[in-house]
Parts: sequence; C-alpha cells; structure tokens
Amino acid sequence: MSEVVSKATLAKETTGDLASLSTDQKNEALLVMADALVREAPSIIAANSEDLERGRLGGTPESMLDRLALDAHRIQTIAEGLKQIAELPDPIGDHLETIERPNGLYIEKIRVPLGVIGIIYEARPNVTVDAAGLCLKTGNAVVLRGGSSALSSNRKIVEVLHNALDTTAIPKHALQLIEDKSRSSVDQMLKLNGLLDVIIPRGGSSLIQNVVLNATVPVIETGAGICHTYLDASAEPDMAQRISLNAKAQRPSVCNSMETLLVHRDYAAKHLLSLAEAFREVHVELRGCPETVLLVPWALPVTKEDFATEYNDYILNVKIVGGLDEALRHIAEFSTKHSECIVTGDAANAARFLQEVDAAAVYHNASTRFTDGFEFGFGAEIGISTQKLHARGPMGLPALTSSKYIIHGSGQIRG
Repeated sequence: MSEVVSKATLAKETTGDLASLSTDQKNEALLVMADALVREAPSIIAANSEDLERGRLGGTPESMLDRLALDAHRIQTIAEGLKQIAELPDPIGDHLETIERPNGLYIEKIRVPLGVIGIIYEARPNVTVDAAGLCLKTGNAVVLRGGSSALSSNRKIVEVLHNALDTTAIPKHALQLIEDKSRSSVDQMLKLNGLLDVIIPRGGSSLIQNVVLNATVPVIETGAGICHTYLDASAEPDMAQRISLNAKAQRPSVCNSMETLLVHRDYAAKHLLSLAEAFREVHVELRGCPETVLLVPWALPVTKEDFATEYNDYILNVKIVGGLDEALRHIAEFSTKHSECIVTGDAANAARFLQEVDAAAVYHNASTRFTDGFEFGFGAEIGISTQKLHARGPMGLPALTSSKYIIHGSGQIRG
C-alpha cells in the first residue's frame, strides 16, 4: 500500500470521532497546538533553515525564498492564527433551514464536515498550520501534500502538532502529511475517490490547472493572482501612491500582490513619473506600454505575455488607459478573478467598477493585499477561491462544511 493510500485511510478512520467532538474540545486542541508551535519554534526554524539552504543552492529566487522562510515572529503569527480560529464560532451543527410539512414531517438542514480534505500546495509552510487548524475546527480530517522545497519544515511542523494532539481529544491521525516528493503522490491523491472527499489546490497556475484538469475527486479551485490596480483620473495622488506601493512591494511573492497598474491618461500626465520614481526606490522593475516608456525612460517595453504573467517578484506592468472602459476591458481579458482595485474619488466610477468587475474581491481605495483570511477576520484561510460554486474568496470555516437534512417523523409513509 502506498504512503498516500495508507495515510488517507488513517485520516478517513478518524472522521466519526471528529464529527462527535464538542466545540470546546476542538478549541482546546487548537490552543494546545498554538502553544506547541511557539514552544518548539527553535526546532521548526532549524528545519526551515535546511529548506532555505537547499533552495539557495538550487537557485531559488529570493522572492520565493521569502515565501518559504520562517522566523520567530512568523511562527508567532501562525500560532495567533490558530488562536483566532479557536475564538471563531463553530459552524458545525448550525441550522441553515427548518421546514414543517403538512404531513407532520419536521426537516432540518444543518452544517456538517466535508469529511477528508486533501490539500496540495507549494512552498509556504504556514499553509500546513492554517489548513490543519481550519480543517480540525470544522471536524474534517486533512491530508496535506506540500511542495518538496518545504519538506523539512512541514515534517517538523506536523511532528510538533501530532505531539500536541496526543494530549487532546482530537486523534492525531486526523492530520496527515504526504512526504513522498514524487509527482506520482499528487497523481494518486487526484484519483483517491472514496478516501478523499474534496481536494483544494493552493499555489501557482500550473499546479492548480493540473489538479482541476486531472482530478476525479471533487475540487475547490483556488486561483493564481494576476491582480490589477486602476488609478482613475480623480485618484488622490498620495493615496494612489500608498496603495500602489503596498499592493506591489509590501510582499510581492503572494497571490494578492498587484501585477499590473492601469493608469488613466490624465493622471499619468501629472503623476506617473513621480510614482515610477517611488517604485524605483524600492527596486521594482517597471514594464510599460509605449506611452509609459515615453513618460518613464527606464521602463522596459511590456508584452502581452507579461500581462498574463503572475510574477510573484519585484516586477510590475504599467499600462496607460483612456478611461474606465479601457481599464475594465483589460481586466476582463487578463484577470484571474482574484483581487482587483480602483483608486478614485468619483463615486459613479467606483460603483461601476465594483459592480462590473468579475473577481472574488473587488476594492475601492484599498490595497489588494487585504484579500486574506486573517485580514478578513477568519483567523486563517485554506486558500482564495476564484470559482463560483460552493465558496468564493478567502475560505474560512463555513467554506469547509457541507450540509445534510435531518428529518423527524412520527410514522409517516409516502402514499
């Protein structure tokens, strides 16, 4: 029996026990897990350093190493995420609907766990903890398959969490990590109907498309982040600069960072050069349309392929547009339906942008960097769903539930 099948089987065997746990039991386990992460931070950082060293030797870009890196502050933040999850209402058992039929049947619709969730992700070890916390809080078992670049970190984190769970009501086998680094382990998970109830991919577009196109297990699709910010003619310059710099440079390696800046022609004539200078000071490479290159001599020419690229790096596309209509057309063509922003003082343009843009999160006068479960108050997130079925946007606890009908009768039969 392969590692994937054996660990998924162990996870499946815990689902009955998980479904019977009280909210207090689950919350207590989350707090124990959080304390264990902080207490064992030195050993986790040591394991993470092995991953970082391998990455540097293999030529991994610094922006991607940043996604991988853990330090005491990041581990503390990850642990705080678990504590926030513990403080959130438990959705399991929530009554979604009640129906009283003329024949006396009383029908309740309630939230229940999905079952066993498989999560396939790349180089961010914080996902290991976020996924464990969210899944266990909702009574789900979870089978994790992280990227090989974070294997040492993930192995140590799961070891710490297993030791913590041994002292709680949650069975430790409800949390499983696939350590097989081969592509075949992913392929097996995609076909593991009967053991996995759903798969959630989290990472770049190639990973997500592989899962979506090849899985027979149901998939909740998360999306790559080709995010745009549009600076309208009436955008306040200081606000526009703060939002643009934050959206691109605060942490460019994540999916909610901006990849393309769209600038109204009138705004560009007055303010683009100074904004470009600000980007140059924080070492962001600009790739611009012909009008941009005329205004910003050090900008490189942009290509259509660039507009379709999620850089996750200090690279930004800049395109000057004639107005809102052109901005909306560009976004419709290149957006991955993740996060889009308009900076404007024009209420009508803001309203139109918010209504017409098809994305999981649409912003008016705020950075796209806020598309995040922690920032939305969810404690953590399992991913950003860019699909339209079941869940969309940052997926917190309710997104990890299904429902069932409970029917109470008194001997009714159907005639």
